[in-house]
Formats: sequence, C-alpha cells, structure tokens
Amino acid sequence: MKVAGFTFIRNAVKNDYPIVEAITSILPLCDEFVVALGNCDDNTGQLIRDINSPKIRIINTVWDEDLRDGGAVFAIETDKAFQAISPDADWAFYIQGDECVHEKYHSLIKKEMEDNLNNADIEGLLFKYLHFYGSYNYYGHSRRWYRREIRILRNNKNIHSYRDAQGFRWGARKIKVKLIDAYIYHYGWVKPPEGLKNKLRNFNLFYHDDEWLAQNLPETFEFDYKNADRLIHFNGTHPAVMQKRIAATNWNLNIDLKQLHKKMSFRRKALQVIEDLTGWRVSEYRNYKIVKK
Repeated sequence: MKVAGFTFIRNAVKNDYPIVEAITSILPLCDEFVVALGNCDDNTGQLIRDINSPKIRIINTVWDEDLRDGGAVFAIETDKAFQAISPDADWAFYIQGDECVHEKYHSLIKKEMEDNLNNADIEGLLFKYLHFYGSYNYYGHSRRWYRREIRILRNNKNIHSYRDAQGFRWGARKIKVKLIDAYIYHYGWVKPPEGLKNKLRNFNLFYHDDEWLAQNLPETFEFDYKNADRLIHFNGTHPAVMQKRIAATNWNLNIDLKQLHKKMSFRRKALQVIEDLTGWRVSEYRNYKIVKK
C-alpha cells in the first residue's frame, strides 16, 4: 500500500498558518508528500524545505487572483497538488494548511486504509472535525461549520476538489465513503482578535469583490466571535507537532460564553437541542455518501 499526502499553501508566514505542523502531522503515514506552493511574498517555501524530508516534493504554482467566486481558487490549487501525486499511489491523504491529525489516530487511520484497500465500495475515508476557535482551549460547536469531511481518497484522477476545496467529488457525483473514528483538528480560527480580523478579510478576498469587502468588512470592523454560536472547553491533548506553537500563545480569549450563546437565534437553538439529544443534524449539508457497514 502506497500513500501520498498532498496540500496547497501560499503565504503561510504572513497569514500565520501552521503549515509545517499540518504536513508533519501526517507525514509518518505517507510515502510521498506533494505541496503545491503558490506565489508567496514571504519565506513559506524555505519553511517547507526546512522540514528536510525526502518524502516532500514541491511544485510551484501561481494563483489566479482574479478568480474571486466562492473560493474556487482553493479547489484549483488543491487539484494541482492532487494531479501531481505519483500514479502508483493507492490512497491520497489531503491536509489543509490549518489542519492537523493527532498522532494517537495514526494506527487507526493506517488500519482503515489497509482494511479498505481492496474494497471498491469505499472511495474515501470520512473524518470527524474539531474546529478550535479563538483559543486552543475551546472549540466551536455550531451548525455553521461542517462536522465531517473527506480527507483520504482513492488516487483516481476522475476525482476533483469541489467548490472551495472543503471536499471532493468523483466526476459529477458524491464520493462513497466510510466514516472513521478519527478527528481533524482545525486551527484556522485560533488567533488573537486582530489576527482573526485580518484572517477574515484575507479569506474573503477569494470569495467576494472589493465592493462587498468595503461594505461588510471595512478596515475598522470589530471581530465579534458570533460565528461560534457555542464554545466548548477542550479537555483533551493537542497533537505533539502543535505543542511548540501552543506554548508560544501570547493572548487570552476574553469573551462571555453565556452572552455568546444568547446571540443565537431561536431556530438555531432549537436545532442545536435536537442535535444534542439525538445526534441528528437537521438538513445537514453532505458532500459525500456514507456507505453503511
């Protein structure tokens, strides 16, 4: 069984993305790793080269900055990395620049890839998610965010990144997947308040035009954490690759959690209660088809 990791990245230093941690969190499971490195204004390339692994292969790309429709440029860059994977790889393990896998899941993930290698009904493996928010001590629990997504898929070039690179499709159809008991730790929204403000503006550059940004995210706007709906204290451990970054944290999350929850609409609160009691997320968006055991 051969496993190829892949990702895309641009300006990780400038935008404070834990790209080194992302790559190294799954590197032990990979036989090769392809990085689509966009045209950067910082030393992201050197950062990746300093990982100093013979598994890593960098392909240089140029982002289409005129493409500002629904984050489509992220999908295009993801596909560039995926297409560069060696043809003899069986599985392709995708990780984004602000995601990590805890080492405690490595053995389970490897076993799932081995067990399903010859099962044609399984075209990908579906991971659960923890979306950390504002602080490494809290994760958001909200219908606004996806709770599952495909991160391992067959190395079949009919597969392509979908919409803004959140997930994948095989041609025009949804991929058949197995849900596994492993989590992706998402750190993209763990930043001090000013950093979150900058991230939101930079992120939306690839979704909206300048007029929308000026109206909705002016330079003077204040980040209010309202997208969280509810923050839950994290009692577990973070991946080993994240420990140095976490130890360097120099801010505290200053927010009233009760007031945050009160900002939720009645409808969102009601739907959240249903999910808490039954595990069913009403009208959940699923860009995949879970294969029943």
